[in-house]
Amino acid sequence: MNTVAVDVSRAGLWDAEALSDVAAATFPLACPPGSSAEDIEAFVDEVLSFERFGEYLSDPSRTVLKATNVDRIVGYAMLLEGEPADPDVAAVLTVRPILEISKMYVLPGQHGTGVSTALMDASVAYARDNDYPGVWLGVNQHNARAQRFYEKSGFEKVGTKTFQVGSQIHHDFVMQKHL
Repeated sequence: MNTVAVDVSRAGLWDAEALSDVAAATFPLACPPGSSAEDIEAFVDEVLSFERFGEYLSDPSRTVLKATNVDRIVGYAMLLEGEPADPDVAAVLTVRPILEISKMYVLPGQHGTGVSTALMDASVAYARDNDYPGVWLGVNQHNARAQRFYEKSGFEKVGTKTFQVGSQIHHDFVMQKHL
């Protein structure tokens, strides 16, 4: 695919609806085979709704970066400050303080165009600018494409965690990157 011109900037409350639309279109792509449509829909309704994005964008511990191409949001990353809530995750991370890349999604049709790289670069720059010596994320164990991208971006697998989508428990790798 060809590289597209993309601008990454901090999202604002006015972006909540567009971000929710991108989330609803992209989240199913990250789910493992066998994930039920009902569970995916429940997760989107509970975690990725317009209202929830309004909450995220108002939360001082979260930063949402949006990737735009010709004034259209084509992807986003959500950064979360603070110690990991999951004690199993906290136990495997080897750097502190550490910033979580809690979500990073790019619209179908934009994969391989440089949008993910631009979001990752901006996320890492945010971490460095705010004196974080590392970043971490979780990625589904069946999402080989995302794992390759994160490894190419300098992340290494350091552990595992569970992730609930509706009524299903999924298994994620925990990956971290030292900056």
